[in-house]
Amino acid sequence: MRFDYDLCVIGAGSGGLAASKRAASYGAKVALIEKDLVGGTCVIRGCVPKKLMLYASQFSHLYQDATAYGWSAVKPSFDWHKLTSAVQNEVMRLSKLHISLLEKAGVELITGMASFVDPHTVAVGDRHIRARVFLIAVGSEAHKPDQPGMEYAITSQEMFTLPQFPKRFAVIGGGYIGVEFAGIMNGLGAEVTQIIRDRLILRGFDEDVRKAVMEGMEHHGIKFWRGIQSDSLKLEKTEGGITVNFIDGEGQPQSLTFDVVLSATGRKPNLAGLNLDKAGVEIKNGAIAVTPDSCTSQPHIYAVGDCTNRINLTPVAIAEGRAFADTVFGHLPRHITHKQVPSAVFSQPEAAVVGMTESEALKQYGSQAVKVYRSTFRPLFHSLTGSPERTMMKLIVVGEQEQIVGIHMVGKDSAEIIQGMAVVLNMGGRKADLDRTIGIHPSSAEEFVTMR
Repeated sequence: MRFDYDLCVIGAGSGGLAASKRAASYGAKVALIEKDLVGGTCVIRGCVPKKLMLYASQFSHLYQDATAYGWSAVKPSFDWHKLTSAVQNEVMRLSKLHISLLEKAGVELITGMASFVDPHTVAVGDRHIRARVFLIAVGSEAHKPDQPGMEYAITSQEMFTLPQFPKRFAVIGGGYIGVEFAGIMNGLGAEVTQIIRDRLILRGFDEDVRKAVMEGMEHHGIKFWRGIQSDSLKLEKTEGGITVNFIDGEGQPQSLTFDVVLSATGRKPNLAGLNLDKAGVEIKNGAIAVTPDSCTSQPHIYAVGDCTNRINLTPVAIAEGRAFADTVFGHLPRHITHKQVPSAVFSQPEAAVVGMTESEALKQYGSQAVKVYRSTFRPLFHSLTGSPERTMMKLIVVGEQEQIVGIHMVGKDSAEIIQGMAVVLNMGGRKADLDRTIGIHPSSAEEFVTMR
């Protein structure tokens, strides 16, 4: 059978870019198909532009805090259009950079929507492309709940190009995307309300992390409606804006009006239009089913990243993509572990974690084996500002040797600190190893090596 390419990658996001360049470095003839801008969700409408907006939102707190350090009070003004234009310019720069890197690697970029015709063929417009191996790396997309009036809400995809800054902003959903945008818009000056089904935000995170982030957000002025009856949710377009109707946790009807409502209730694999049935690729629970080495039900078709719904993080997709290329084209068989992967929520206050939550550790090891070290304190920076913001740090250990199984932090620079602590966890570190380490003083990070 004659093939046009050794490898055809569908999707130029983090996983697809990493895999295509790595495979090309092994001498494979590679095509990469993308219907949108090159870079994927992270670069185009996710991690990168969101982090840039986060930086912008933090200046308002710094202006306020500066007066405690002797600086004169100022009345700053904020230009939404200048920010969004600058962010989009950076997004386009990064997208073009990725294209140039593909060219240098010898990867052919094909623009268009790919649909499988048969297990070895995809169609892109009128063109049919045959490949010996396929990699599906199409990522995920935001989805809205099936509730009346949700067409009036936006998703995270539209957040970066809103034509006007919303003075009244609502978030529906308590996951990390909603939490991050709530903090961003609050910092930029909007009145922010977050509407959630649960009693706390960030379901799946450690209980202490959930509480600490939510308390910090409330200190910053974000209002929460918790425990709402999700089936009561209804949006209406009114003269004053978008009205959100729901039954609150006390069973009382509420009707609130906003300029913009963000639906942040989750994402799902972006599989529409791929015609995976014609390729014989199995779909399970809405995602592409894969083995640990990212192989699908077809031995020559692989999938990485969010479309497999394993751990939906950019570094994971990159690692999966490179492991695939090493295995299939580099003849270096390997697959990554999805255990003990660190992650961060760029909320305000920031949170970062690696390993087990306290409840997970108790369930697996039992209360007799689990010990928790926890510390909360006011960071030195706020000793002059008077802010009520607190830092929370937590170690979860098991057994007589106090093996570290979970590390959690809420506070400034959590992501930077937990990245290093993740090395300790993945090397099998114990509490005694931290105790023997000299801390850097004064710093928040030293608390992990002085915790008692």
